[in-house]
Amino acid sequence: MGMLQPTQDAELINRKASKKGKTDKDLLKRNKIIESEPDTEKREMETDSKRPTQNPTELNLQPVKFQCQISFQFDLASLICLVVGIATRFYNLTQPHSIVFDELHYGKYVSLYMKRTFFFDSQPPLGKQLIALAAYIGGYTGDFKFVAIGAAYPENFPLFAVRFIPALCGALLPVSVYYLLLQLGLKQLTAATAAFLILFDNALLTQSRFILMEPMLLLFSVFGLYCLLKFIRCRESPYTFAWFAWLIVGLFFLTAAVCIKFVGLCSLLLGFYVVWRDMWSLVANKNLSIWSLVSQALVRAVVLFAVPVALYLSLFHVHLSILNKAGPHDSVMTSAFQASLEGGLASITKGQPLQIAHGSQITLRHSHGRTCWMHSHAAVYPVRYPDKRGSSHQQQVTCYSFKDVNNWWIVKRPSRSDLAVSRPIDAIKDGDIIQLVHGMTSRALNSHDVAAPVSPQNQEVSCYIDYNISMPAQNLWRVDIINKDQVGDVWHTIESMVRLVHVNTSQALKFSGKQLPDWGFNQHEIVTDRVVIQDDTVWNVEEHRYTKSDDQKERERDMVHAEMIPTRPTTLSFWDKIVELHMKMLFSSSDTLQDHMYSSQPLDWPLLSRGIAYWVNTTTNAQVHLIGNVAIWYSGTIAIFSYCVLLVWYLCRMRRKIYDISADEWARFDLVLEIALFGYGINMLPYFCVERTLFLHHYLPALVFKIVLLAAFTEHALTVARSCRWSNLIYWPLQILFASWLLMILYVFVQFAPLSYGCSSFTVQQLLSLRWRDSWDFIMQRSALDVDMLL
Repeated sequence: MGMLQPTQDAELINRKASKKGKTDKDLLKRNKIIESEPDTEKREMETDSKRPTQNPTELNLQPVKFQCQISFQFDLASLICLVVGIATRFYNLTQPHSIVFDELHYGKYVSLYMKRTFFFDSQPPLGKQLIALAAYIGGYTGDFKFVAIGAAYPENFPLFAVRFIPALCGALLPVSVYYLLLQLGLKQLTAATAAFLILFDNALLTQSRFILMEPMLLLFSVFGLYCLLKFIRCRESPYTFAWFAWLIVGLFFLTAAVCIKFVGLCSLLLGFYVVWRDMWSLVANKNLSIWSLVSQALVRAVVLFAVPVALYLSLFHVHLSILNKAGPHDSVMTSAFQASLEGGLASITKGQPLQIAHGSQITLRHSHGRTCWMHSHAAVYPVRYPDKRGSSHQQQVTCYSFKDVNNWWIVKRPSRSDLAVSRPIDAIKDGDIIQLVHGMTSRALNSHDVAAPVSPQNQEVSCYIDYNISMPAQNLWRVDIINKDQVGDVWHTIESMVRLVHVNTSQALKFSGKQLPDWGFNQHEIVTDRVVIQDDTVWNVEEHRYTKSDDQKERERDMVHAEMIPTRPTTLSFWDKIVELHMKMLFSSSDTLQDHMYSSQPLDWPLLSRGIAYWVNTTTNAQVHLIGNVAIWYSGTIAIFSYCVLLVWYLCRMRRKIYDISADEWARFDLVLEIALFGYGINMLPYFCVERTLFLHHYLPALVFKIVLLAAFTEHALTVARSCRWSNLIYWPLQILFASWLLMILYVFVQFAPLSYGCSSFTVQQLLSLRWRDSWDFIMQRSALDVDMLL
């Protein structure tokens, strides 16, 4: 991959010839000097005797002159792309002066950064950090509350600063695409065409003007690939400064794309492929020794591992170091994580006991995945379920996602009848057998050989009611402390991670993740599972207090008015925090499937079936709507199909020893295939497998590679047309068609630009004229005048 620079053979031969001629002349001259040497020496002695002596201090020493030349070159096409990019992206940047689409979420994160308050997001933090840095420079203090889409920003809000980074990245993206195509060996006109398509795509313009992540993701991905292609050009001079610099910078920016959104991992994998594809091509070079190949492969492997890992971990270290205060997202994390934050569970420590004992009143929190607490209430399981299965008809036990008085349980020794804590306390240890009595109903946690309501492969968990129908209580549980090496074998509040194993069946208490129907108040199911060792069977005590009285009525009053007091502060290492945070991020990303009126599917994207309403002015119909340039999107889809057909055609013809294009043209065709087509596929295909709500903006990384391939395909078509036998009949009509196509792109861009800037008022009739497809849902507020016109 990559093209070698041509050697200057002619200059080398001339230089050698010139040197040889000079040597021969010097030899002849030397022979002449040797022949006349005696006379010359005599003549020089006479001259020296007549020459007056000169004092060395009187010598006129001339200063040595050093010449330094600085050459400066610039590419006019790239300069034009930059100027136009800045003009289109920064024009009226503070309009609309209201919250637009996902600015609602990212703006909240920026505000929390300003307050150093912890927040949870399922994506890495770099994009939010860059925007927060720009906001900080702009003087923002984080006081604005992002309450709803369409809410107006205050006059003193630094909106230009907050939107600056996405707009700058959007302006730099066309230039980066331009240089990427030059590195692919394509013509300058082709590179300029690709930059033109990036500049005048309405979707890319819209996404670049607001507090959104995609502009940074796209810029870092494209520029990182450009740097790696520059690195490949240095293959003949490994271990030089340029070789290391391009490799490290390329990996830095590709990793930065991952740190914006996890989808950037697709571009990073493409970068890995580019590096190792080049390494594989070096194996064919017989001038390189085995040791040279092995050493270069090892160096590449070390850099490919070290740079991404170091940058990724560094950004999360900064993230967790800044966000050291408790906030509204704390409940997503485990109790130990919350207690490590300033003002979290440790903010009002009032002597909450540490050791769990007989008579302890506790809340049991599910430690991994969904945040919920083991819960029970007076309602019972239905006698029969819709599938005709019968239940125990005993008291329901669920997992509830909110703090509630029914989350309290009392730890009891089976051998004791009282529930109050005595002195000295009877601490519960690893391996002890206990009962858990529900605080408000005084019924014991139970399990038996009855199928669970939603997960019939598991066993039901209930609070035992004695119906006197020969169903004995099975309410004994063994405490297994899974981290006793760190916290000891005594059951501790927050710190001890425990599994509660049912004594009669040896199954573990488990959060199934399934939601109960209306009869279970849509809370989550708790079961027992024979697979004991799994994350969903791990629990920890969050709130804890000692039972003071054995009287049930007094206990209930205490629980109703109990303050849920946190325990002592905890100290978690960076590794503990980052592991837990990533477990939560991965879990939350799989739990976001929901209906949305502007959601779409991957098959809708290539032909632009759906857009997204970002913002609307309810009085003037001015609005921001994410919609792409139809001429670009449809042309790109046709180009992808045509490129694949041509690839099959060329491969079949080459198999028959028929070569339709030159070796150089095939090399370019193949390189574009490896970068652009693979890049499109790797950014598109994963969305067919994910279970989450998808929107049109998820297609934008694939769109950039689609535009690269579209520009490359136009060059290939014109090159083939010029070289065929009917070139005079085909080439010029194709040129005219190419120019008309560019004018069409510009026309479509101008038509839909008001939907990107959100500054123009619309009548209903004007919006209907822009609705080129029935599936495009523009928001229309009909005024009385519009109604009269329609009638």
